[in-house]
Amino acid sequence: MQAVSDIMSLRTATKDLRNTGASLALVPTMGALHDGHLALVEQAKRRADHVAVSIFVNPTQFGEGEDLDAYPRQLARDKALLEEAGAALLWVPDVQTMYPAGFQTVISTPQAAQGLCGAKRPGHFDGVATVVCKLLNQVDPDIALFGEKDYQQLAVIKSMVRDLDMDVTIEGVPTIREADGLAMSSRNAYLSVEQRQSAVTLPNAMKVAIAEIQTGGKVDQALATLQHALEQAGFHQCDYAELRVANSLAVPDFDMLKGGTELRLLVAAHIGKTRLIDNMPLLWPTI
Repeated sequence: MQAVSDIMSLRTATKDLRNTGASLALVPTMGALHDGHLALVEQAKRRADHVAVSIFVNPTQFGEGEDLDAYPRQLARDKALLEEAGAALLWVPDVQTMYPAGFQTVISTPQAAQGLCGAKRPGHFDGVATVVCKLLNQVDPDIALFGEKDYQQLAVIKSMVRDLDMDVTIEGVPTIREADGLAMSSRNAYLSVEQRQSAVTLPNAMKVAIAEIQTGGKVDQALATLQHALEQAGFHQCDYAELRVANSLAVPDFDMLKGGTELRLLVAAHIGKTRLIDNMPLLWPTI
């Protein structure tokens, strides 16, 4: 695996990978890799001849008081994991390369970023859209893969690519979970032993809420029960627990929904100093 950190070397490397007409997939990451990231690499290997992975902790998507400085950085370990996983190229730019002096362009997707994490993290998705646009332009992949755990992020990226006529396929990959059901995340490393034990309440309570809704229960009651379960487990704040239409993230009109409509239950909640997010699909019941 070749690792590069400047634009000229990157373009030489991608040109060499493509010199026989080979296809290229990109897996963008912020490092601190876990099995969820490696599942993206594995899927990318099935979708293209070569796989490039980027590692860049993007400062523009962190808000005031968030964990930019504390975000785990373990490049040597990440390189070894990617070597073993069969990635062909690692792109590791620094902040000056991504945002040189005088940089001022920002991409915004206001509809996709509305509500949910967009409401609680102002400017976050502008930072996501801008850095992903740059990564796609730099690597120029045929396909880029993102985990569905960050479901709103995926919607933002799809919206950007569609609206800007970018010649790349964006593919979401289902959330990879720990054995007990907790969604894999680099931020899980922040949890104490006790918090980690309590954190599994998040996916479990979501499953209970989904089962209640799919058997005809009231949405408001199911979501209130979910939030109460989180509070009882030690989560001290729930930013949101909402149902959205899966393909658009629009707020559904439950009185007008057709049975079988695919929805997503999306939740963000804090335990200790850690903010966890998760989402799960459900079909609106035919009653």
